[in-house]
Amino acid sequence: QVRMVESGGGAVQPGESLTLSCVGSEGTFTRYHMGWFRQVPGKELEFVAVISWSGASTSYADSVKYRSAISRDDAKNTVYLQIRSLTPEDTAMYYCAAAQPKGWDLPLNRHAYGYWGQGTQVTVSS
Repeated sequence: QVRMVESGGGAVQPGESLTLSCVGSEGTFTRYHMGWFRQVPGKELEFVAVISWSGASTSYADSVKYRSAISRDDAKNTVYLQIRSLTPEDTAMYYCAAAQPKGWDLPLNRHAYGYWGQGTQVTVSS
């Protein structure tokens, strides 16, 4: 079982950047694809980004594709999500999640992820 704790959220102004961190439990972290999702109250959970277990492959939602970067440091059991040029539309609770690798494709659907963190709130407002 993988346990994860997110951090790095907060209140920022439009145009600023944030880097979210997700620290996983030791031992099994490196076996999983790691994803980031976000959710606004009353709306569906939205895929943001995913990185493969090896770190060699990534995928992003169109909404953040050209202004975000996901990375992982397995020595620290940590996955990062940097988002630049934040807008109020980025305001949400951000969750990291772990998925067991299955097949060749990276998991974009929430149902592929079996382990979730508690979330970190990002609020973008002037």
